[in-house]
This record gives sequence, C-alpha cells and structure tokens, in this order.
Amino acid sequence: MALLLEHEFRPLPADKQIETLPFLEAVAHLPPFFDCLGTPIVYSPVKADLAGNIKKIRAVYDSNPTKFKTLQNILEVEKEMHGAAWPKTGATLALMWLKRGLKFILVLLQSISDGERDEEHPNLIRVNAMKAYEIALKKYHGWMLQKLFMGSVYALPYKSDLLKALEKGRDVKEEESIEKIHQFLTRVTPILDAIYEMYTRMNAELSYKA
Repeated sequence: MALLLEHEFRPLPADKQIETLPFLEAVAHLPPFFDCLGTPIVYSPVKADLAGNIKKIRAVYDSNPTKFKTLQNILEVEKEMHGAAWPKTGATLALMWLKRGLKFILVLLQSISDGERDEEHPNLIRVNAMKAYEIALKKYHGWMLQKLFMGSVYALPYKSDLLKALEKGRDVKEEESIEKIHQFLTRVTPILDAIYEMYTRMNAELSYKA
C-alpha cells in the first residue's frame, strides 16, 4: 500500500504524548488519498482542507519547536495564550478539523478491511464511504455540504480501482492490499483515538457546522 505506508507513523507511546513533528511529517503524505476517490468537486476541497490544516499546525510548531513539542503542548499553550477565543482558533482548531479528515479515511479503510459491502454490488464502496461520512463528518456539515456528499457516493471508484490507486497503479492481489491497509490502521488508529481523547479531556471539541 504505497500511498499509506511510505511514511509510517511512530507507535503511540505509553504516556500518549504524540510528538508534533513526526506526526505532521507522517500525516503530510495522506492528503493525496482523496485523489483516489475521484469526484474533484467534493474531495478536492477536503484534500485542500487537510493539507491547509497540516500547514497551519506546522507553522505554529515552527514558531517554537520546544514549546510545541507535543500535540498536547499545542492545546495547553494556546488555551493559555488565546483565552476566551480558544479552542476556536490557531493550531487547536486546525488539528480539530484535521483529526476529522483522518477519521473519515480510517473509518472508510476499516470498513473495507472488515469486508463490509453491498452484497448486490460487492465492488462498490458506497456503503463504506457513507459509513465513514456518517461517523466522521456529517454532523459538522451544513445541509448543502451533506447533499453534495450524498450525491458524490454514486461517482466513487470501484473498490478494485481504489486499491490500485492506493498502490500507485501497481497490480497487487486484493488480499495483499487489505493486509497493508490493516497494518496502516493498526498503527494509526491508536494515535487518532488518543487525539480524540485529548480533545474530550481538555473540553476542546466544538460542534459548529462548516
């Protein structure tokens, strides 16, 4: 799974403190995932949003690498720095949206890995994409964005074409591709879960609609 595994995420440490720089370097390789889904009118903005949020967090990190060494450091320092405007500001807000985009990717891939499918159309990924959207993004989107996404599922690529795109055009057996997806999920899911837990613990989660 060339696109997913070419830059691996570090394992989640026991204290769940995620170092900012290695996380950003790994996640920076993921926006092209949305190119594999086709439908540019829907997924190009999602890709741009993901890349833009990575850039915003990187800018904050680069301003003081010692102060912002971990993702938790970012939230703690910005909470102190921005006062009442926090968490709807800075890298805290960027990471909030970044984790939602990552959640969409992970739920979609987990659903495919688990073999969830439309039995009448087993090579389509509508079921998987709808599940990912419902869980990760739908409640944060207004009516227009929701309608746009619902229509886009009919233009999604076949599962076989998605897997080939993730392999950067190489012909690989489906079982081998699914195993690589499993490896990716095993590494990244605990990291994303820890970020969600951090937002809940610090009362930094917002529910406004985009």
